[in-house]
Amino acid sequence: MNPSGNRIFTTILRLGSLLALGIAVVGCIVGGLTVGVTGVTSALIGTALALVFTGMTAASILLGLRASGGSLISGAFFGIVLGGWLLKFIVFLVIVVLLKDQPWVNTLVMFLSIVVGVVGSLVVDVLVVTRSRQPYVDVALPGADGAKSDD
Repeated sequence: MNPSGNRIFTTILRLGSLLALGIAVVGCIVGGLTVGVTGVTSALIGTALALVFTGMTAASILLGLRASGGSLISGAFFGIVLGGWLLKFIVFLVIVVLLKDQPWVNTLVMFLSIVVGVVGSLVVDVLVVTRSRQPYVDVALPGADGAKSDD
């Protein structure tokens, strides 16, 4: 994968981490004021889940591209990305089922933290990708990088 593509995903991971920090702070304040310690715990758990699962997406794409030699139409790329998605889905269901009836978890605060984290990470993804200068195709243009044009 080219360096600008790596920069895109590392920027997504970095901004996603800052977003998660903001969600954790706001979630802890709101959860603490409304529910108490249970709200703080739930906000932290929800934020951690959102951060881990959105980070796994970018990480699986980076790993898939590295394993496939930068090819987006490779079986290795699709296998790693879809395998990562399936793993996230199974782990998410297991964690939610395990935490659902715990007395130290407020499911509403945890749910809202997860939703805000996922929607926020989608916004970060869109902003970073639309503002990147990633080329659509990999061709040499006439006059670029010392190539001679036929005048």
